[in-house]
Amino acid sequence: MSSANISGVITEQEEPARPLGPGFGRQVSTMVRRNLTHIKRQPENLTDVTIQPIMFVVLFAYVFGGAISAPGGSYREWLLPGIMAQTMTFAAFIVAAGLSQDLEKGIVDRFRSLPISRASVLVGRSVSSIIHSMIGIIVMSITGLFIGWKIHGNIAEALGGYLLLLGFGFAMIWIGILVGSALKSVEAVNGVMFVTVFPVTFLANTFAPPESMPTWLRTIAEWNPISAVVQGMRELWGNAPAAGADAALPLQHPVIATLIWVVVLTAVLAPLSLRAFNRRTSG
Repeated sequence: MSSANISGVITEQEEPARPLGPGFGRQVSTMVRRNLTHIKRQPENLTDVTIQPIMFVVLFAYVFGGAISAPGGSYREWLLPGIMAQTMTFAAFIVAAGLSQDLEKGIVDRFRSLPISRASVLVGRSVSSIIHSMIGIIVMSITGLFIGWKIHGNIAEALGGYLLLLGFGFAMIWIGILVGSALKSVEAVNGVMFVTVFPVTFLANTFAPPESMPTWLRTIAEWNPISAVVQGMRELWGNAPAAGADAALPLQHPVIATLIWVVVLTAVLAPLSLRAFNRRTSG
């Protein structure tokens, strides 16, 4: 057969179709199911959202509660939103450690060989971490009912407080993706996150009123994004009165301030996080 005929045969044949992967929604659900399966097989991974929150609630409510004067009278009611915000902040810790472990073990490289989007890995990790953190929020809510905490607002205000918490957790996820992609080992991630995220959760109005702090420290605490979401939940749930006129602007309008913080943090951290992840997984 002449070269012309060979060429004609090749051009007439259809190019083999490339295999199409599942839809993006199914990709994400598969990743979420994979991450949650790890928790099912290793239930000790739930200690940070089950035993730890209960321990914090009991310690602060009964050990430190008598020594701390809370606005509104009840320190136990004032305390719960702070511990919930701290737990949701730790979503960054969970994402960073899980993502770093997957990258270090080469699991993400295996995913890249499949007909799926790399974004599904991040979205699946993020959704599973939110579910992980929400387990802790549910545990704390039940524990709070036993120690005297309750929501005084209506259903809309109750849901609004939880949604505010979820939105803040979404912003924290980008910190976890950035740290988990930038650092090369799980040990480094744990070290960096512990010495940065953990102290920041205390340098706020989570466990003590900022009014009792030195002036310079009070300013830092009141402008801490965590303080805004905590104050927002307290006001929505009726666990504390509105902030005084001498408080920083975010605490005077905590719900709006929290939404602004979520947008700003996401706008700044999302591009940096995606760039770090793409750089780590490229090549």
